[in-house]
Amino acid sequence: MPPNANTGHPRRWAILGVLVISLLVVVLDNTILNVALRTLADPVHGLGASHGELEWFINSYTLVFAGLLFTFGVLGDRAGRRRMMLIGLVLFGLASLLSAYAQSPAQLIAARALMGAGGAAIMPATLSIISNVFDPRERGRAIGIWAGAVGLAMAIGPILGGLLLEHFWWGSVFLINVPVVALGVVLVALLVPESRDPNPGRIDVLGVALSVVGLVTLTYGIIDGGEHGFGRPVVWAAIVGGLAVLAWFIAHERRSSHPSLDVRLFREPRFAVPVALIGLVFFAAMGVMFFSSFYLQLVRGYSPLQTGLIFLPFAVAQLFFAPRSAAMVRRYGPRAVAVVGLVLSAVALGAFAVIDAVTPIWVVLVFFFIQGAGMANIMPPATESIMSALPREKAGVGSAVSNTIRQVAAALGVAVLGSVLAAGYRNGIDPALTELPPQAREAAGESISGAYAAAGQLGPTAPQLITAANDAFISAMHWSAALAALVTAAGILVALRWMPTRSGTGAPATVGEPELAGTA
Repeated sequence: MPPNANTGHPRRWAILGVLVISLLVVVLDNTILNVALRTLADPVHGLGASHGELEWFINSYTLVFAGLLFTFGVLGDRAGRRRMMLIGLVLFGLASLLSAYAQSPAQLIAARALMGAGGAAIMPATLSIISNVFDPRERGRAIGIWAGAVGLAMAIGPILGGLLLEHFWWGSVFLINVPVVALGVVLVALLVPESRDPNPGRIDVLGVALSVVGLVTLTYGIIDGGEHGFGRPVVWAAIVGGLAVLAWFIAHERRSSHPSLDVRLFREPRFAVPVALIGLVFFAAMGVMFFSSFYLQLVRGYSPLQTGLIFLPFAVAQLFFAPRSAAMVRRYGPRAVAVVGLVLSAVALGAFAVIDAVTPIWVVLVFFFIQGAGMANIMPPATESIMSALPREKAGVGSAVSNTIRQVAAALGVAVLGSVLAAGYRNGIDPALTELPPQAREAAGESISGAYAAAGQLGPTAPQLITAANDAFISAMHWSAALAALVTAAGILVALRWMPTRSGTGAPATVGEPELAGTA
């Protein structure tokens, strides 16, 4: 074979298109759900979910997703990545049907957890297959398109969710996954080649169990504390217990010959630094996205469709900048691109610390665009750096670890920032509740959605309650946004200290990995 011959699969670009369609369904679901949270909190048109249950609608998915990613990556390496992807798509579709027809918050939480298992089988397979069908010289561009697909799903999701909620019941936002899954199953079966790791690892059952138990326990403590107060022993028992189980998990992983999360990978700067940056950014961004829907639909009074359109600049910026980020890294180096992306993200997230009920909506649109541009210049170079630090046949390991950290960070972001929001709201609304009937006082003190529902039964005193609820929510939003901005700013310090200045610098790639000349 000539030295400059392309070693990629002849149908690699068609295969990438199929992988993008399969990825869309995983990302689409969460972006649709953000718009639907307000409806799900409504006791008449939704499930009457509490603030904590709304957080669990998101986190039951992300925590199961994160807990199973590595295991399903190993299963894909062993049994076949295409086969694992097909299983994941079918499971995701069935769980979407169960979610659409859930009759209670508990049923929806359980169905969302099942969707997380399906997503965990799909996501690592996409990056693994990309690494196997593309020549290293084209991989950066392919991963840029893959990351741009996330932006596409973010663009489609809120608008599609808004359209569905204006014409159908809330379950339609999950039912829409089914035809996408069906299309994905057919195309994957027809076009995607099977691939396996010639030396697959073993399944770390204890590690998987410890990670899921530790993360769920810790998250439960954070969410319950934010919803009902941190002064109760059960909250701190859950938080401390969750941290203890996670410490046991890390100790077990360091000793295991077949870890479910290979913590030794974090000794490699080209791997550890971008993983940390992705984690910090998703922690901050997902927490802000959680409360943005309530700000837009309740405080500002926009419909679900209008809310989806307001989110559009965030997705458009990702679609525009993500495919171009590899060229920016070649020209300016990964550190410069990452720092600029982090600065833009920090500015956009911090803007919510000063936005209020009368801020012109064009200002909100601009900051959503800035946030999208920032994240678009973090994700592709970071993902490519992660994948290039491992040999091609271990692509599933790199994909699973990076996505695990991202999902864990997203879940903790929703839990921590959501709890800060809930605690701040509860402290701010308490003085306005003293004269309300007991039932209305309990509902209004739980969340801004509860306050709006209670106001509908109060008659002439409703406007005062609405004003007090809006003021309490905005004050709490400011604190949450400031924390999100500080977390992102910490990422700037990490990038400045440890991110390489040029592509290919840092520790050598693991033996077996071709150097990625000209890509990041």
